[in-house]
Amino acid sequence: MREVTEFPHRVRVIENAWIPMSDGTRLAAKLWLPADAEEAPVPAILEYIPYRKRDNEAVHDSIMHGYFAGHGYAGVRVDLRGSGESEGVLRDEYLPQELADGLDVLRWIAAQPWCDGKVGMIGISWGGFNGLQIAALRPPELGAVITLCSTDDRYADDIHHMGGCLLGDNLSWASTMFARSSLPPDPALVGERWRDMWMERLEGSGLWLEKWLRHQRRDDYWKHGSVCEDYEALQVPVYAVSGWADGYSNAVFRMLAHLKVPRKGLVGPWSHRYPHLGVPGPAIGFLQEALRWWDHWLKCIDTGIMDEPMLRVWMQDSVPPTTSYAHRPGRWVAEREWPSPLIRERPLRLMSGRLVADDAAPECGGEEVPLDIQSPLTLGLFAGKWCSYAAGPDLAHDQRQEDGGALVFETEPLGEALEICGAPVLDLELEADQPVAMVAARLSDVASDGKATRVTYGLLNLTHRESSEHPAPLVPGQRYRVTVRLNEIAQRFPAGHRVRLALSTSYWPLAWPPPKPVFLRVHAGKSRLILPERPERDEDGRLPEFGEPEGAAPLEKVQIEAGHRNWLVHRDLASDVSTLEVINDLGTFRLPHADLVHRIKGVERYSSRDDEFDSLRGETVWDHAIWRDDWAISMRTHTVLSSTASHFHIQATLDAYEGDKRVYCRNWDVSIPRDCA
Repeated sequence: MREVTEFPHRVRVIENAWIPMSDGTRLAAKLWLPADAEEAPVPAILEYIPYRKRDNEAVHDSIMHGYFAGHGYAGVRVDLRGSGESEGVLRDEYLPQELADGLDVLRWIAAQPWCDGKVGMIGISWGGFNGLQIAALRPPELGAVITLCSTDDRYADDIHHMGGCLLGDNLSWASTMFARSSLPPDPALVGERWRDMWMERLEGSGLWLEKWLRHQRRDDYWKHGSVCEDYEALQVPVYAVSGWADGYSNAVFRMLAHLKVPRKGLVGPWSHRYPHLGVPGPAIGFLQEALRWWDHWLKCIDTGIMDEPMLRVWMQDSVPPTTSYAHRPGRWVAEREWPSPLIRERPLRLMSGRLVADDAAPECGGEEVPLDIQSPLTLGLFAGKWCSYAAGPDLAHDQRQEDGGALVFETEPLGEALEICGAPVLDLELEADQPVAMVAARLSDVASDGKATRVTYGLLNLTHRESSEHPAPLVPGQRYRVTVRLNEIAQRFPAGHRVRLALSTSYWPLAWPPPKPVFLRVHAGKSRLILPERPERDEDGRLPEFGEPEGAAPLEKVQIEAGHRNWLVHRDLASDVSTLEVINDLGTFRLPHADLVHRIKGVERYSSRDDEFDSLRGETVWDHAIWRDDWAISMRTHTVLSSTASHFHIQATLDAYEGDKRVYCRNWDVSIPRDCA
């Protein structure tokens, strides 16, 4: 990223400002203002998240909000109630209180002498969610939204569930926030009351994993904050952004299809990152793109951004499989509207081990091809993460290591290149021998040397075949027709490669398996895979290029001890125990602007024994420490999730230390009935 040091506007920074809420609680904000904003008020750009403006996100914030301020906007970064220096307790995601506070924040910003009354909201992940959610409340101050790596559907397409299956990331994310939501404010900003604020958080934030597991179907808990429940509630322009290695790319396509407001979509090769910092590359000049959006909608400057195609995506070229890519080769392609009338369905019939062009397969009612599968419980150890945060080593590995436990169907070598853009759809006729079962479907690009790179995948809890609001057990032995929608993707399959579909009855630990082993019978002759084929078009080569990534100079961050990230698969053949170990060690670093030192480390382990479904276990440990010369705190959270055929079981501990003295300890031991899960 190119660091910009000279801007049209000189910038001044206010390290901490207090924003009063309607109930008297104060939220903490950091401001980047054009130096003359009080004399010449400007629009404001709000980012509203719980990730601690003082430390965790300080470097990233300085790059983006300093850039916006240098170009004539007020950058406003607010920590949610109960996070950072903001007062109160953070009790869960996207609560009504959070959204009500957001409305108060918008009113406060618009009333400031440096603001002209117009506000945009930008955010990645949490901030992308609440940008949409607050927009749906129609505050008059909000003029436009940029939402990145977020979703319109908290149940069907978030970190908790996929196709009605409980995701392993549900435990991972709950554990991350278990620790983060319990950290104290900085005494340098809040004074001696920091300790009382900390104790209030430790006592009040709670074990979010328990709350989430008590809602295993699409009920009102998940409908709240899901803007797909009423797309017409959004009345401001929306720019939706994600990446193919992110977990939230599907939402971009749904929002383009269903929103009625001016809208744009952008999907690159990136993981869960802002595109100007995007990996896998290429990163792009996203902050310049954002300025074009803000200038158009908040300053009424015709930047031409709305004359360009509605959707722009990175058409990925074929690559060998690995868990980390610095760069994904490909090219930008675009669609004037979505769904695009120029994308056509290419149906392939499932036959015995083959994917055959639909018109070359036997007519419906012809050949019956019943194929049975009971996958090893450990199928999925090489699946990577539902949502890649670092773009490695958490991407899917060579799928040949999984395909031996799956039903595999593939085409003959392609006579010419095939490009797809959209969501492959699998139409399956099947039956199971258990009332609760799942199917995982993986689409892979198979090179001439046999290496298989996963392109996209989909999951379906078969009890959710008709509804996630009202799931129903299967009748063993009864035939069902189900639809599995795979994740949206843009991918080129070269001539000479094969397209492979693999079906399995487990995908652990990406998804929590059913209560018992399942035999699945797929009636292949009656089942089809439908690919969204996109013909190549000359106009793609005439798209305007994105600029090079740039941003304001980041705050200094001094790495004292190096961090370490890794994914390790352990196989104990004597005991037949398999374990996936995930290490997220951020090391120790100093933030000179706040005179703070941080140490952060997380370890996750997902294990099982043989095909013993009661042996499933997910375990997470997070350690945080923050200190300066006259002050030090540390925390450890430990969470274990296991299951039996009838229940999920959670055991958790939270320990907090001031210096060497333990000042808080709490234990949880909870059992929750499984609900068609």
